[in-house]
Amino acid sequence: MVKTLQPVSWQAEEYIVRDHNFWWYVGLFVVAAGLSVLAVLFQGWTFLILIILSVVTILVYSLRPPRTINYQLDNKGLKEENKLHSYEDFRSFGILKEGEHYSAILIPKKRLGLQVKIYFPEGSGEGIVDQLGNHLPMEEVKPDFLDKIVNFLRI
Repeated sequence: MVKTLQPVSWQAEEYIVRDHNFWWYVGLFVVAAGLSVLAVLFQGWTFLILIILSVVTILVYSLRPPRTINYQLDNKGLKEENKLHSYEDFRSFGILKEGEHYSAILIPKKRLGLQVKIYFPEGSGEGIVDQLGNHLPMEEVKPDFLDKIVNFLRI
């Protein structure tokens, strides 16, 4: 039976800001230049365009500050700004600690569904876990392959 709990509200940035020093940008351009040379040698023009678009996208996202998002958990689900994620769409949740940052990961019922990852301050963690645990089972989560790549590349 689901208990009625008080809604939990908080604000958090949409992603973790990672430091990018001069050498990170040099490395990005060296890798892009190397892949571009290979694309030209093998006449992979589509691959060359993909490399250029990827570098531009990485630069835009690395220079753009994250938005602060308003979250609320209540008996209906997770409200992310004006978008509602219903508990019915998820089979479970897990908590992940990345350095000093905490996140809740909602795992979808659908095989090809997307996980929802929300960051939260440590002080809000108990209320968030209580509210999620009231509606979904908790399971252990680990960073997936894409998370490991993103952390390694500091994107």
